[in-house]
Amino acid sequence: MIFLDAAATTPVRREVLEAMWPYLTGDFGNPSSHHSLGESAATALAGARTATAMALNCRPAEITFTSGGTEADNLAVKGIALARQAADPDLNRVVISAVEHPAVEESARYLERFHGFSVDVVPVDGFGQVTPEALAAVLRPETALVSVMYANNEVGTIQPIRELAALSRERGIPFHTDAVQAAGWLPLDTKILGVDAMSISGHKLGAPKGNGALFVRSRTRIEPLLHGGGQERGRRSGTQNVAGAVALATALGLDRPGQEYVAALRDDFIREVLAGVPGAHLTGHPAERLPSVASFCFPGTSGESVLLELERQGVVCSSGSACAAGSDAASPVLLAMGIPSDVAHTAVRFSFDAAVTAAELHEAAAAVRNAVGSVLALGIR
Repeated sequence: MIFLDAAATTPVRREVLEAMWPYLTGDFGNPSSHHSLGESAATALAGARTATAMALNCRPAEITFTSGGTEADNLAVKGIALARQAADPDLNRVVISAVEHPAVEESARYLERFHGFSVDVVPVDGFGQVTPEALAAVLRPETALVSVMYANNEVGTIQPIRELAALSRERGIPFHTDAVQAAGWLPLDTKILGVDAMSISGHKLGAPKGNGALFVRSRTRIEPLLHGGGQERGRRSGTQNVAGAVALATALGLDRPGQEYVAALRDDFIREVLAGVPGAHLTGHPAERLPSVASFCFPGTSGESVLLELERQGVVCSSGSACAAGSDAASPVLLAMGIPSDVAHTAVRFSFDAAVTAAELHEAAAAVRNAVGSVLALGIR
């Protein structure tokens, strides 16, 4: 099997398993307990927080461990917006881009339904990018928060986060970015990016599912969503997942192939697919894209049928976001980019982990050519 669905999840790396194992076995204590087992767990949790903060170039106190990227996005969008509204009731608008992950979009819609917020959606261009001019056009004095993802999980387009964050902060508006797909591939230096909040998730990096983190800059007000014992400095109550925090911190620190190396493999794969499949076209930005993602539309086919044929040939990939699995609707991301609905239904995404080889991608490109040809020959739509 050639696994080309790393944007959905990645295998757990051995170094991560070895690092977290002690906290699943002998050192299993609750970090809030006042005995030796609890103190050992608390020390491990503090170490993981420090290591995560180093990877993001922030203070350990600015890191909140969560159950994953979805919770981190929910806490950032709802928590910051509600805290800002509580301080000033006139702050009742949130801004998101048209290509956000459902965790951000649905959080904004929740604020709209139950807390009187209005949601302003920034359009993207044909490559899926938000321009500073487009963002400036929707910012208002009532805007409580801006949230724009760092890199798109479906088409791989990278947003100009530094410029967008600077524009938002000039207006005194906190800026959050969902960096779940960017982590491991793009710089996560929160000071250079200039963001006020950033979400990451462990299972995209070689850690197990069920752990993530939210960076929130000091002095940024945030309302907790989970109430209880006041763990995580009151931002996220609940007994901490010490092994998960250690796993995330370890995964963030692992060596990975250079971005240029993986990007070169991706570009060769893109060229082979476009040359071998008449009518195929690449989605997303041609240059400002993750080195690990290549997404295509194959007009005249059914994306799901191509996926099934590819799996029969030993290539595992995706038709889009795994978080929208089971939906028959065309991708909102592709529609926002101006791709017609019938063409959007033909999309297939290929995403690589750090272990992908040139030989695997060459074999996968040949499988794509054969799979699309078979679907077209059978007239499956």
